[in-house]
Amino acid sequence: MNSIYIEPFSGLSGNMFLSAFCELLGDYDLLTDLPKKLHLPDGKIEVKLVDKNGINCKYVEVIDLNIGKEASEDDHSHDHSHGHSHEHSHTHSHDDGHSHSHEHSHDHHHGAHRHLSDIKKIIDGAHISANAKKIAHEIFLLIGKAESKIHDMPLETIHFHEISGVDSIIDIVGSAVLIDKLNISKVYSSPICTGYGIVKTQHGMLPVPAPATAELLQGMPLYAGNEEGEKITPTGAAILRYLNPDFTSRGYVPLKTAYGPGKKDFVNANVVRISLLKIEVEKSKDSYLQLEVSIDDMSPEYLGTDFQDRLLTAGALDFSITQQLMKKGRFAFLLSVVLPLDNLEKVSNYIFDNTSTIGVRYYPIDRIELPRVQKKTKTEFGEILVKEVITPTNNTKIKPEFEEVKRVSKLIDKSPYQVSNSININPINSKP
Repeated sequence: MNSIYIEPFSGLSGNMFLSAFCELLGDYDLLTDLPKKLHLPDGKIEVKLVDKNGINCKYVEVIDLNIGKEASEDDHSHDHSHGHSHEHSHTHSHDDGHSHSHEHSHDHHHGAHRHLSDIKKIIDGAHISANAKKIAHEIFLLIGKAESKIHDMPLETIHFHEISGVDSIIDIVGSAVLIDKLNISKVYSSPICTGYGIVKTQHGMLPVPAPATAELLQGMPLYAGNEEGEKITPTGAAILRYLNPDFTSRGYVPLKTAYGPGKKDFVNANVVRISLLKIEVEKSKDSYLQLEVSIDDMSPEYLGTDFQDRLLTAGALDFSITQQLMKKGRFAFLLSVVLPLDNLEKVSNYIFDNTSTIGVRYYPIDRIELPRVQKKTKTEFGEILVKEVITPTNNTKIKPEFEEVKRVSKLIDKSPYQVSNSININPINSKP
């Protein structure tokens, strides 16, 4: 499993992800045969060395051979000022550096646009891993849902326009293949530069970021930057949304850094920087709630075994009861309960119904848990169930489960304490 940190300085698009991911893997050949694997013979991938403000990096360009010749003769497909007609509001700009010509070309070169079902068939028929197919499906579905919401149309009836072109399909599926190969488990990112301004489309004058792109970026920290124009494409936004980055962490230790360039040149270097991070062997860390209640007007006998058993049944993971000295010198009992976030109502209701308290307090806590396994081990009392825990320093702790100790104590007519102290645990003879 790998973690990565994304820094999109002056834009973000599908082919910028492709370029950076290939460099991280040190393998550009992974994409060479992708058009063939997708049964898209009119697609081609070229890798070029480019210079972005002194940063030398490789640019992965996905070319639609249907329009490749025209695009190479006329760079207006990347640098124009949006004077042409568009089918969708998010097809209008390339200020993000996207090298693809599909974002305007379908009005001029392509026939019928593809539905989501058409793209699904292409992905399902591709010669790529099952997980890469799953990732590609999820990215296209994210775009489809954004389009569906913006245009208030059922998902099944949405016509994909610029993202249904050969180049965009290869863009997204290629990113899926690379994400799968990188085996990414956690993604961090700096805030996203969107650009700013107004662009002219077939639907009229629309703001940057485009509506579908803005929908995909919901909940992410954004900033306009210092250059006018659109800096992030729907494909870039959809891939980012799939990766689900954490924007709260700022500290990281990079092991390897890659740059994914865009087509255009800006005042700022038009690259996305993606770093492979050093992974510490972490203990399992989960978030819970700590619920506390002080009980000063109820006999402690009501907090006995029956109350405790039903507290666990209500959803508590753990609890403790300690003595307190309250105001005015009153003695009380502090009931402290650890519980999952979604069990708060059930546990608090149980406490209100079964104690004299009229108020509880709670707050979030983190709990570090070591991995543990249950296994059977041979003892002089026969096989019993034990809990085995491995510490971060690779020490092993083995302890018999208390229910097993009680079971054995009844069989040999000894107290659980006597049984626990006399059990000789031999982990070598244990079996799963």
